[in-house]
Amino acid sequence: MTKEKIDKEELEKYRLTISIVFIGFVLFFGIMAINLKADQIVHKFKSPSFNGVGTSSHYLTIENQEYTRKLTIKEEIKALQDEIEREKENSTLARFMRNLESRVYAELSRQLVNNLFGETPQSEGVITLEGNTIEYTSDGITLTLKITEADGTITEIVIPIGTFTF
Repeated sequence: MTKEKIDKEELEKYRLTISIVFIGFVLFFGIMAINLKADQIVHKFKSPSFNGVGTSSHYLTIENQEYTRKLTIKEEIKALQDEIEREKENSTLARFMRNLESRVYAELSRQLVNNLFGETPQSEGVITLEGNTIEYTSDGITLTLKITEADGTITEIVIPIGTFTF
C-alpha cells in the first residue's frame, strides 16, 4: 500500500473519531440540559400523622375505629355472658328446680284455697313464705288478705266472696 492510501485511511479514521466524539458531546449535553430542568427530589410522607395534611380527619377516623372496636368487643363479651347465663338456666338441674318450685307453690295455693273455700272453711289464718307473711280473715261476705313483705311493706286485698260462683 501506498503512503497516500494510508494517509487517507488515517484521515478518514480521524474524521470518524471526531464525528463520534462530537455526536457523543451533543448527546451528553442534551441529556444534561434535560436534567437541568428536573425538579428537586423531595421526600414526602403519605401518612397525615407525619405530613400534617388532613390530620384532623385522620385522627377522627382512627378514634372512630378504636371506639367501634371497643364497642364490638363489649358486645361480644355481653353476648357470651348472656349465652353462659342461658346455658345455666337451661341445665337439667335448673329445670328440675323450677319444676319443683312450681309444684310446691301450686300445692301451697291449693291448700290455701281449701282452707278458705273448702268443706270446712277457716275464717282466719297466717302463712309465712320466704320472709313474707300472708294473713287472711273472712267474715263470710268478704275475704281480706294482708300481705306483709320482708321489708315491712303492707298490701291489703279485700275480695267479696259472696259473689263467687264455682
